[in-house]
Amino acid sequence: MQVYKHGLSIGINRIDNEFYLALKAIGKLTHEDYEKITPMIDNALNGVKDAKVKVFIDATQLEGWELRAAWDDFKLGLKHNNEFEKIAIYGNKKWQEYISKIASWFIQGEVKFFESEEEAILWLKV
Repeated sequence: MQVYKHGLSIGINRIDNEFYLALKAIGKLTHEDYEKITPMIDNALNGVKDAKVKVFIDATQLEGWELRAAWDDFKLGLKHNNEFEKIAIYGNKKWQEYISKIASWFIQGEVKFFESEEEAILWLKV
């Protein structure tokens, strides 16, 4: 029996004295994945006054989205776009770099793609 993993993991990580929201995307994301993770992200961000959150997204195992899940992702970004100071997307596929450029059109904070996890984390620290 083959197991197919997909979904989003969410966490809070710390670099020295700075905290950031850490997301890891695995497989092909579905609408059901967003139904579970969206309330968690909403609650995490709603609890921070004057939130200016730094985000690290590990997309190295991301294969893409179902159409409805892509729409869910877009809506989530628009809902919280004022709360993101920086979003570092760590990936390994050219289409991920293109997606990060498109995302930057809709997010007030900076969005940048990296092929190195270390460079992404160092950029978040600045």
